[in-house]
Amino acid sequence: MTTETSKTNYKIGNERLISVTEKAAQKLASLLEEKGKPNGALRLKVVGGGCSGLQYVMDLVDGPKERDILVPTQNVRLIIDPKSALFVSGSVLDYSEDLQKGGFKVTNPNAVAHCSCGESFAV
Repeated sequence: MTTETSKTNYKIGNERLISVTEKAAQKLASLLEEKGKPNGALRLKVVGGGCSGLQYVMDLVDGPKERDILVPTQNVRLIIDPKSALFVSGSVLDYSEDLQKGGFKVTNPNAVAHCSCGESFAV
């Protein structure tokens, strides 16, 4: 009996696609450790929705899927699908502990409009 191991086909990206601040990297590493996924990653996806038309969705995952882009930076890993990469190129992921608007935030130079709540954007 033979077993086949399927290798996931993904690309390696760099900080020109998205960079991570030191604060965001520390928080992400802490969250991954807390969830028992020290070798995991943060998946950043852009989906339709929100007041301005597009919004970010983030999730902790084990690793990249087929055709994903893996960005190893600041000793953490970000994963972005090719479609979302078109919208986030040049962005910066930061983290804030502000009580009202705290959490991971994306500063996106491609966004031409944001809604007043800050949860969605347009390009």
